[in-house]
Amino acid sequence: MKYKVNLDIASTHVFARKKQTFITALGITIGVSIYVFMNSLDSGFTAFSRENIFKNSAHLKIYKPDEMSQSIASSKDDLVLISNPQITTLSNKLNNPNQLLQQIKAEPYITNAIAQVDFSAFYNRGSTQLKGNGSGVNMNAYAQMFQTRDIMIAGSIEELENNLNSIIIGSGIAEKLSLGIGQNINVSSSYGVSKVLRIVGIFETGNTQLDESKSYVNISTAQQFLKQGINYVTTIYANTPNPDKTGAYVQRLKSVVPYEVEDWKTINKDTISQDMTRQSMMTAISFSILLMAAFGIYNILSSTISQKIDDIAILKATGFNGKDVIRIFIMEALMMGVLGTLIGLGVGAILIKIMSNMYMGEPVGNFPISIEPKLFIQSFALGMVLTLCAGYFPARKAARVDPVEIFRK
Repeated sequence: MKYKVNLDIASTHVFARKKQTFITALGITIGVSIYVFMNSLDSGFTAFSRENIFKNSAHLKIYKPDEMSQSIASSKDDLVLISNPQITTLSNKLNNPNQLLQQIKAEPYITNAIAQVDFSAFYNRGSTQLKGNGSGVNMNAYAQMFQTRDIMIAGSIEELENNLNSIIIGSGIAEKLSLGIGQNINVSSSYGVSKVLRIVGIFETGNTQLDESKSYVNISTAQQFLKQGINYVTTIYANTPNPDKTGAYVQRLKSVVPYEVEDWKTINKDTISQDMTRQSMMTAISFSILLMAAFGIYNILSSTISQKIDDIAILKATGFNGKDVIRIFIMEALMMGVLGTLIGLGVGAILIKIMSNMYMGEPVGNFPISIEPKLFIQSFALGMVLTLCAGYFPARKAARVDPVEIFRK
């Protein structure tokens, strides 16, 4: 019975002061809507960044790193000879690559793995030459791992599979050399090997540096560019079920293979660091705005307590205890908080929907933002927690009112 009375008193305070209630709810609305919008924005940017990373980076990379020569210092009479350490000319070739590839694929946490041969390439047409890098791959397996078909703007990757005299080039190379599908391009390597290859595909990643330098050839063709045999492989890439758990997979794979193993987070640590910085900044800004809205509730309730001090004294004199007073003012805070939070979530959803329909051009497409139910639940919970905190402290102050002291005044 007393609970209903408490609720009636709280409702009366809220609806009798409509202007203050509206202003308070509006503050919460703005705070929640900005919080959910900015965090959805950050989540969309992070997802877009991840998508771009996995267009060219596998979850795991297995390779033989460069080795440094040992420093040598010797002395004879008054003459001291010093040899500075340098990168050795030892090959980066993986031993028994086919067996190693099958061994890696047999691991239960590996979903896919491919071999790759990288080489420095020079693209020539007449007197024009572009410097870049080529990758020799099994194109069908490569496309399955990196979704290469999604970035193809002309031609087909299937034509590269069994054709040693074909190549797929980036859109920047095609544009600078004025080349198209079916035309020939002269490609040479740093080892002096030169070949005339037929263009069977053109891709565009949106990364200008990559599009102006990258190409794909058959793995046998790449081996020929390096003057190596059919067993020459420089890198093996592997994917796992969960890219966020690659740290554990790295340690497990290191116990299986005698080579260096790196995960995508290590390879792309600069990009990940930028994503984390952006996420921290957006979260801090949006939380600060939401916190300011909570202070609005605190100020309104503090003002109400000052104005209603006589009423509070009468309530306590007629049998209401301190806990009842706390409940009344927390109910008031919750009413304003729920109203403002729900409207804020609606406004945030509208803003997200508007932004998600904005076309940003290729290769981005529509603006990278979407409605995530988990984030909305998080925003609602945070709004309620701040509302409770903002309501509790003024309510505790009201509960300490001594009716005898008030009546004496």
